[in-house]
Amino acid sequence: MTSYSQLNTSQRILMGPGPSDAHPRVLQAMATPLIGHLDPEFVEIMDEVKSMVQQTFQTENYLTFVVSAPGSAGMETCLVNLLEPGDEALICIHGVFGGRMAEIADRCGAKVIKVEAPWGEPIDPEQVRLALETCTPKIVAIVHAETSTGVLQPLEEIGRMAHDAGALFMVDAVTSYCGVPLKVDEWGIDAIYSGTQKCLSAPPGLSPVSFSDRAVKALENRKTKVQSWFLDLSLVKNYWGGAKRAYHHTAPVSAVFALREALRIVLEEGLENRFIRHRENHELLATKLAGLGMEFLVDPDYRLPNLNAVRIPEGVDDALVRNRLLNDYNIEIGGGLGKFAGKVWRIGLMGESSTPNHVNMLVSALEEIIDPNLIHNGKASSVSTYG
Repeated sequence: MTSYSQLNTSQRILMGPGPSDAHPRVLQAMATPLIGHLDPEFVEIMDEVKSMVQQTFQTENYLTFVVSAPGSAGMETCLVNLLEPGDEALICIHGVFGGRMAEIADRCGAKVIKVEAPWGEPIDPEQVRLALETCTPKIVAIVHAETSTGVLQPLEEIGRMAHDAGALFMVDAVTSYCGVPLKVDEWGIDAIYSGTQKCLSAPPGLSPVSFSDRAVKALENRKTKVQSWFLDLSLVKNYWGGAKRAYHHTAPVSAVFALREALRIVLEEGLENRFIRHRENHELLATKLAGLGMEFLVDPDYRLPNLNAVRIPEGVDDALVRNRLLNDYNIEIGGGLGKFAGKVWRIGLMGESSTPNHVNMLVSALEEIIDPNLIHNGKASSVSTYG
C-alpha cells in the first residue's frame, strides 16, 4: 500500500486572479468543529451569512443566499433559473467570462444575441441600445469586472436600458464584490452572482447570489422546469429561508464558517474604506510599474483596481518570469487567458492580498528577475543581472 506524507504546502503570496490570501481569522474559522447542516446553530449562522451578503451587495432582496459551489455555479444558477427554451438573451462579451455566459445561455435553449467589445475595452452602451432595437430579450447580462482583461465595466446606463426594454439585468460580480463599489438595489440589478475567493478573501467554493423581486416573479412564471435539479431555486430557496427549512443538500459547513468570518472582516473594515484601500494599492502598483517602464492593458478610466492586466515587455519570457516568481519568491501572479496568453500578466490586489507590502514585494522581485534598463530601451530580458 502506498504511504502518503502529511500535507505540507508552500507558503505562497497570492497575487494572481484568485484565490487571494486569507486572513488568519478565516483559516481559524475553517478549523471550527463541525456541526450538522440542519443544526439550529448552523441555521442561525446561515441567517447571519445571508444578512451580511445583503449588506455587502447593498440590497434588501429577500432571495439572497450562497450557492454551495464556486462562482461559475453562481453564473449557471442565474441563467438556468431565468431562461427557458426560446427566450432571447442579450449577452455582453468583452472577455472570457462574458463568453461563458453566452455558452450557458445557449445550453438553456435561449436565442443568444451578442454585443461584443475588443478585449481590454468596456462594452459601449450605444451598442447595447442598437441591439435592443432588434430584439426583446428576457435578460441583459454583463460582466462587471472582467477577470481575463482587467476591465471595470460601468453598469448603470446599461441597466436602465435593460429595464426600459422590459428585460431583467444580470451581472457577474465575481471579481468586483467587496473590492469596488457595487450597489445592487440602486443600480437596478435583478440577478447577481459572485465568488468568495477574490476580494472577499475566503476559500473558493461558494457563490453569493441575489435576485430582485422582478427576477423572483420571472421564476414563479416559468412554464418549464429548471434544467438543473441542484440549482433549481424553487427548491434551494426553501433551504436558505422561510419559517421552516426544507432539506435540499448537505451544505459545506466549514466553508460557510470561513465565509461568515470573511464577511465579518469586510464589515468591520467598512465597504467604503475597503474600496479606497483597493484603489490606493492599485495606484501604488501603477506608479511602481511605470517606473519599470511597464504598461497597463486597459485605459485608466476603466481599469479594475483589484485585478491589474499588465503588458509583458517585449523580449520577456512569460513562463520563465512567473515560474521564478513562484519558485524563488513564493509569489503567484496570473498569465493571460485566451488571446492574451503570453501577452499580459494579471496581478491581483484582492482582499487580504491588497496591501502596500504585497506591491513592494512583487515589484522588488521583478526588479531582480528583469533588467529594468533593458525595459526602458524597449527590449527586455528576463535574465537577471543578479544571477
